Amino acid sequence: MSSLYDNLTQWIEMQKKIKEWFNNVYENVNKGDRLELILYTRMAFQHIMRTLKAFDSWLQDPFIISNMPKEQLEDVWKTVFALLQQLLELDVRHTEGFRDHILALEKEGKLSPMLIEIFSEGARRRRGEREGVTLSI
Repeated sequence: MSSLYDNLTQWIEMQKKIKEWFNNVYENVNKGDRLELILYTRMAFQHIMRTLKAFDSWLQDPFIISNMPKEQLEDVWKTVFALLQQLLELDVRHTEGFRDHILALEKEGKLSPMLIEIFSEGARRRRGEREGVTLSI
């Protein structure tokens, strides 16, 4: 049983250190350039995905969940629901903002020709797949 306690303690300590690290870099990242914002955001996404995968595995383990109090499960559900709502709001807000931005750039003739080509090719591929034909470069 001590190895279970040790593993749980190691996970807790690692998560605390990662939280502290992100808290320490937060202000510098906000002042950073676009590349820094992208890199640190991706690092955060990767850690979120790792944590979610571990949580999902945790909730699939019959030995764990059979010993987990209902109150903890309710807490997890309420928190996950709130995170889901925030994530969906972020996705809609970001996607709408980007759509509107590239529409404005296109109207001004400032949209990158490469972006136009990438999206045009994607649309051609989707149309081809619907018709049973796969287009490739």
